[in-house]
Formats: sequence, C-alpha cells, structure tokens
Amino acid sequence: MKKTHIILLVLIAVSIAVLISFMGDITTYDTVTSAKEKPGKFVHLIAKMEKNSMQYDPIKNPNYLTFVAVDSLGNSINVVYNNTKPTDIEKSERLVLKGKVQDGQFECKDILLKCPSKYKDDMNAAQKQLQPAASMTN
Repeated sequence: MKKTHIILLVLIAVSIAVLISFMGDITTYDTVTSAKEKPGKFVHLIAKMEKNSMQYDPIKNPNYLTFVAVDSLGNSINVVYNNTKPTDIEKSERLVLKGKVQDGQFECKDILLKCPSKYKDDMNAAQKQLQPAASMTN
C-alpha cells in the first residue's frame, strides 16, 4: 500500500470515531414514564410545573428547589433541583428539565424555561398595527 492510502484510511477511521463519540451526546425528549424506565440515565424531560407544588426557602437553603412536574400525558414526578431558582419559573408555561431519575424522583441538573406568552403579546401588537393599514387600502 502507498503512504497516501494508509494516511487516508487513518483519517477515515478518526472521522468515524469522532462521529460515534458525538452520537453518545445526542438525547431525545422523554415523557415521565419513559424517564422512569431509564433510572440513572441522563434525559431531557418536557413538562409543566404543577401549580402550588413548588417548595423553595431561600433563607433555609437558596440552592434547593423541589416541585412536581407534569408531562403532556398527565404523568407526574417529583423534581429536585440543587441550584438557584430560575427567575420567573412560576410564569413559565413549559420546562425542559435535564437530569436523571434516581430513587423515584427526578434529579435535575439544568432547567430551561419556555415562555411563549411573550411572543403572543408581540403578535397582538403587530396585528393591531396591521389592522389600520388594511382598512386604509379598502
């Protein structure tokens, strides 16, 4: 074999190894039921926070938050978050929780807030601006 062929084969092998290593980082969104079936495995969970279920006392421990999360199928799980409480978590319509199920509860490492309501206000304002312009053309 020529040197160029050997170098080319090594480059291809390295490329395949890099792609396989990235495949391990890819996760999908899970439901509460599927997350419970994978205890100890890192998952992304999309859910809503059940109203009045949040327990947070910043004086006692500012890095401890617990609440009940409910997915779109109605299944619920207790969530424990050992970090500072995200601002406006109570107002968020949906949460993306990153973590794993351990001992029957969701040990959350990161929380992403989804607040589509702020875009609804912008759409209403945009529609109000378009209505006078539309009436002028008629």
